[in-house]
Formats: sequence, structure tokens, C-alpha cells
Amino acid sequence: MGPLLLSAMVANSLFSFSFPPQATLTCVIMAALLASAGKWLARFERNKPLEPRTKAAALTIAVGLPMLLFGVAMAVWNADVQGEGGATSLATMAVVGMMAAIFCANRLPALVTAQLSLWVGLVLVTRDPVVILVLAAGAVIGSYASIRQARENRAMQERQIAVERAQHRAELILNDFEQTRQGWFWETDRRGSITYVSPTIGEVIGRDAARLVGRPFTELFILDDHSREGERTLAFHLSTRSSFQELAVRAATKNFEERWWSINGLPVYDEFNNFQGFRGSGSDLTERRRSEEKVTRLAHYDSLTGLANRLQMSQMLEKILTARQEEQRACAVFLIDLDRFKQVNDTLGHPAGDALLTQVSQRLERVVDRAGRVGRLGGDEFQVIIPGRVQNAVLAQLAERAIEALSQPYSIEGHRVVIGASVGIAMSPENGVTSEALIRNADLALYAAKDGGRGRHHFYAQDLHSDAEERRQLEQDLRDALTNGGLELYYQPVVSTTTEKVTGFEALLRWNHPVRGQLSPAKFIPIAEDAGLIVQIGEWALRTACRDVARWPEGVRVAVNVSPLQFASPTLPSVVTNAIAAAQINPNRLELEITESVFLNDSEGTDAMFAALKRIGVRLALDDFGTGYSSLGYLKKAPFDKIKIDQSFVRGATIQGSRNGAIISSIVSLAEALDMETTAEGVETLDELDLVRMLGCSHVQGYIYAKPLTPEDASQLMARGLGVVANGPRSARPPRQTMLRKVSLEYGTERYEATIRNISTTGALVSGLWNVPPGTVFSLELGEGQVLTVTARWSKDDRMGIEFSQPLDVDEAGRIVLMPEKRRPVGPDGIRLRKAG
Repeated sequence: MGPLLLSAMVANSLFSFSFPPQATLTCVIMAALLASAGKWLARFERNKPLEPRTKAAALTIAVGLPMLLFGVAMAVWNADVQGEGGATSLATMAVVGMMAAIFCANRLPALVTAQLSLWVGLVLVTRDPVVILVLAAGAVIGSYASIRQARENRAMQERQIAVERAQHRAELILNDFEQTRQGWFWETDRRGSITYVSPTIGEVIGRDAARLVGRPFTELFILDDHSREGERTLAFHLSTRSSFQELAVRAATKNFEERWWSINGLPVYDEFNNFQGFRGSGSDLTERRRSEEKVTRLAHYDSLTGLANRLQMSQMLEKILTARQEEQRACAVFLIDLDRFKQVNDTLGHPAGDALLTQVSQRLERVVDRAGRVGRLGGDEFQVIIPGRVQNAVLAQLAERAIEALSQPYSIEGHRVVIGASVGIAMSPENGVTSEALIRNADLALYAAKDGGRGRHHFYAQDLHSDAEERRQLEQDLRDALTNGGLELYYQPVVSTTTEKVTGFEALLRWNHPVRGQLSPAKFIPIAEDAGLIVQIGEWALRTACRDVARWPEGVRVAVNVSPLQFASPTLPSVVTNAIAAAQINPNRLELEITESVFLNDSEGTDAMFAALKRIGVRLALDDFGTGYSSLGYLKKAPFDKIKIDQSFVRGATIQGSRNGAIISSIVSLAEALDMETTAEGVETLDELDLVRMLGCSHVQGYIYAKPLTPEDASQLMARGLGVVANGPRSARPPRQTMLRKVSLEYGTERYEATIRNISTTGALVSGLWNVPPGTVFSLELGEGQVLTVTARWSKDDRMGIEFSQPLDVDEAGRIVLMPEKRRPVGPDGIRLRKAG
């Protein structure tokens, strides 16, 4: 306004053809100087906001006073120049007022101050009442409008400040978002070229962010990756100009480092709906994707062994069984269960069990190799799927190799551990066409393998269903028997070979089933072990045996079998102590028989258990010596009082050529060197008794003296005295097989028809010939090409006993090998022809 005021004065002088008076000139110059000072006041106000009063004073100095001085100057000039010159001054004032209004646009207080001050100068000179009245009304209206406008301006300013503050905060947040690598932003033009991208992206992909501007947006990603679903979707959205959210793409990083982004994009249009490009954001998806992959792996793989888990094995089996072509649906399923794994867990702890499972999985994968897929179903149960049609013999060889590999010793935390394995095998489509049926049948085969003695494989057969149902029913009946007192202990005498007096009894478990009658322990003990009942049964047997021995003479002991699972239980010493205390017997009257299998896991826990039992004062006997664990190292530190020679060494020891006698002699010598007693089990004949007595066994147990007795019968036996007399056959004969088989006997030129009633490897019982003199020699035709020379040893009525000149062969199952029966000629009427006797 300063230069404008001076210019207005010059213009008024030109148009009025007059020179301004001295007072006018002075006032205009002062007004111009004051107006020019307004920019310094404005700068001061921007640097330091002014209070309302100070601001009003500044407004008066910078706007009101210059305009007042100019109005006074024009009024004085107008009074000095009358006529047209006065009208020119008023016009000049009006022009200056309009220019002030332009300069003070959107500043109503300044505008009102300028206008009022301009015309107040005229009023001060003219003192016209009408003008004063109009000016006063204008002042009131202007003041009100100014105050109102000031309030609105203040509110608008506050809103503007809030908006600027929010924008600034948003910028800071977005900058922090980029700098902390939580995400990034991008923008493209209508051709898909980058117009902006966060600087952090350049660091990730190894390129300068500034040089990325102008490059295609798709260069930020790997488009030729094998998984291109995300990239194809991105290209589709960019070409169709459609928005997209959380699109997973792989970043084109340097050195091909795997990094994934999740990007969002929105098409941008101008006010005329013209496409301008895309604008969006992105975030790092790498860790989340890795977590998802980990979760996926955990869902399909066993976290401990790394093998396929139950879900993946089930999916693989289902895929094979539902193949399009029928010939591709053939496969075989192995179910593998580890024997004695629970004992490892109980004695060495779960970490050792986990380490063992890891080694088992590695061995199993090496055995199976490329032949199939190995998986862990959980616990100590593994599964193998062999795709394709494979011969039974090949599957059997693979199963045997797996059992052999898994049965080799392991080294776990410095301990030597030995376990076993049983395998059940089912094949598709022979044993089932659905995964449920195939797994169920393989499971039945696994149970059959366990029932057969463990450490073996078994193929599925139809009769296993009835066996499984029988097993399930027996398990339930066994639980009821344990609860309701259905189990019994029988006692078999243990006799000294020197005095032939009873020194003790072995407690033998018996179960008189309400429906099936007496069941062999070999039938229900494996069921008790699998069902977890063996420890409870063992505790019951200890309490019962101690209670019974308390009623017998002081010098008589009782021996109780302790299962490996019961031996591994940390509560065994307290159970033994409680049983002895409840019966009030001397601890050395109780003898615990322990099998060699407890040494399979050579651990400190085994030694500690032996030490705890010996502190109680009980005797320890090594049962079934020589039939299981082959190492003799444990005998150096295990505190056994007795070694029991298994009956498998006693049976057949008297047969000519048998090595069993030498084995028995060696065991006796070993026991004597270690200051241990020996008991020969299963002695049934007098010659076996003579042999074990001659070889130095200190005790004998077997049918030669007595069968297992009830507690009442055992008490009656001792009431008659401890001395017993051996009673049994002189020698043992080979086991016989019952049969009805037609044979031919030739004596010289005569031929006789006869029937074999039973047969062994050395002889047979024959019927059909009467009163044959002992010593008669015949030629016996058993089958096609199988002719034997036999001698009659005795005869009664139409029956006689014959002895073979050469023993017959037996197969792996112990059955006598016979040739097929000779086919007799058939006549025209279909009747077989026979030669008369």
C-alpha cells in the first residue's frame, strides 16, 4: 500500500491540475512510510504469534494510521481545491479504498480498519453530520463483521493447524513405517512405470531406488519362478486396472535370496475419470510365509524324527488306493511296533526315548531306502508303504532286514540299549481296498506277530479277525479276573540233588477261565503286558506268595518271577518290602527270578535296582539263562544267588550226539566259580535227572518230582516231610504226531496193508497186523518213493510198535516230513484196488 498511496497522490495531482498542499504532502509521505512498515510487522508476527491486543495495535499502526493520514491528506487537498479538483480527490480516495479492499481480501478486520480510517480522515476535516452518521453506522457494522470474521478466521486457522499437524504426523508415521521396514509404498504411471517407490526397496533388491523410477513395476518381482500364481495375478490386475489386496509375490532380490512381499494396489483416476496409474503399499511376507511352511511341515511331518506323520501317510495311502488305473492301486503296508521301548522310557527317561526313536527312524529309512515311504504314526509305532505289486517273499525279506536292523544295539547317552521290533503286513487289493481296512488288517497281523513271540513278521490272514476278538475278550476277562480274584498261584517244588529234599517252590501263575478252563500263561501273559496289567499282576503274585510261604517251614523259600516291566518300575523295592512286612517273613525266604532281558538296556537304573533289592535282603535268581541276552558281562556285577538252566538245554541232553550236556556242564562250572547255585528246569525223566546230578547241578525242578501244586497240596506235601522221590519214565522219547495214514508193509514176498496211528522221528504205532513177533523186520512204504526199513519192537493184538532204522527229517516247525500218500490204482467202477492180505 505504501507505493500505491504515493502513486495515488501523483495521479490526483495530474488529474486535478493542482499541486498538493504542504500538509497533504506530509501526511501522504508519513502514510506511505507507515504502510511500508507493515511487512516487517507481518514477519515479526510470523516468527512470534502476537496477543490479540498487540495484534490490534499493530493493525492500527500498519493499516489504520496510514489510511487515516491518507484520508486526512485527501480531505485537506479537497478543501483547498474546489470544483472538479475536489471530485478528483474523492475519486482517488475511492480507488485507494478499492485497492485496500483487494489487498485485504480474506482479512476482514484489516479491510474494515482500512476503510473506516480512510473516510474518518474526510470526516475529521469536513465535520459533515450526515457523513459522520453514515460512517458511524458503517463502523458498527464493520466492527461486528470484523469480530465475527476474526472468530471464523481463528476457527479456520485452528482447523488448518490441526490438519497440518495431522498431515505432519501422518508423514512422520509413514516415514517411520518405511524406515523401520514394516512396509513400503509405490506408485506407477498409466504405462505401469514406477514414479515412486520407497528407498528401502532399492536396498532389498540391490538397486538404487532413484534409478528404479521409470522402470516397469514388474521388474521388482521374479516372474519366471516355478510358482507363478501370484505373478500372473499381478499382471492380470495391472492390465485390467483393477484393485488388488494382499497379493503374494516373490521379490527380485540380489543373489536370488528368497524373499516374499504382500502388495496392495489401487487404480488412480483424475477428475475427468482418466486413468493415471496405480498407487499402493507392500509389506514383507517372508517370515509369515516361513511360519506357514513350518506349520504345513508340522502338519505333515513328525517333529521328532522328520518322517512323514500319520496324516501324510494316510493321504499317501489314500492316493494309491484311489488311483485311476486299477493296477496302480496295489501296495503293501507294514506296521512296525518296537519291543521293550517302554522299558527304555521308564529307565532312562523320555529324552533318551526320543533319541532312540530318532535312531530307529534313521535305520528304518536306510533299510527301506527307495522301496517305499517310512512314517511315524506316534509313540513307538512306525508305518511303511510299499507301492506296487511285490511278491510275498520280497516283502518278508524286507521285514526281516528291518527287524534285524532295529534289533542291533544302540548307544543312547552313553548307555547300551537293545530293543526289538515286530512287523504286521497287509497288501492291497488282497487284504483290503480302503485305507481303513488295510490299516486294520495290518494291525491284526502286527498283533499276531507279537503273539508269536515278538521279533518277527506276520502276514494278514482271514482268521486273524477271530484271533483279535478273542484277544480283546481275553483282555477284558483278565481285568475281571484280577479284580475278582480269578487268578491263582501254583507251586512247583525245587529239590536239592544231594538230599532229595524240597528247599523251595517256584510260584507259577494260573488262570482258570470260567469258560475256557485252564489257560496257559503263554496265552495270557503277553496280553497282560500289552494291556499294562503285568505290574498289577506281579504285585498281587508277590503279596500272595509271601503270605503262603509264611505258613510253610522256616527253611523253605518261594521264588516269584519278576517281569522286565515290573523290574523297571521304581516302586518295585517298596512293593517287595511291603509284601515281606505284611507276611512277616525273613527277606531271604523270598527269591526273585529275573530274566536276562532286563540287561538289554545297560543303564545305571538297572544297577541301582539290583542294589536296592539286595539291601532288602531278598535272593536273586537269573531265570532262563542262555536263551536271551548273549553277553556274560552282567554276571560280573549283578548280585545273583542262583542261575536257572532253561529246560531247552535239559530236553534232549541224554540223546546221543546232543551238545546240551556240555552246555549244562559249562553253566554249572560258571556258577560254581561265581559262588552261585544252579537249578535245572524241566527235568522229566530219570536219565535226565541222573545227567544233571552227575554234571553238578545243585537243584532240580520238573515233573520228575512233582507237577505244580495248589497251595493246599504243597502244604500237605510238606506236612509229610520235605523228602521226595523221583517218579517218571526212564528216558524220554521224541514227540509224537497223531495221524491216520494207510501204509504198506512188506515181509519177504508178502505185502500187508496197515494204518499208522501216531509217528515220531524214530518210530510209529501201527495197527492192522496181528501178533507180530518182536524183532520182525519189514519194508515200510510211507509215500511216493519213501521206503523205510523198520523193526517190530512189541506187539499186542492188532497193534505193534515199530522202530525206524534211520530217523525221519523234520521241518522248521518241528513237523515230520512225509511224502504224499501213494495213489492206489482205480478200477473202472471207481473202486480202489487192494491186494488181499
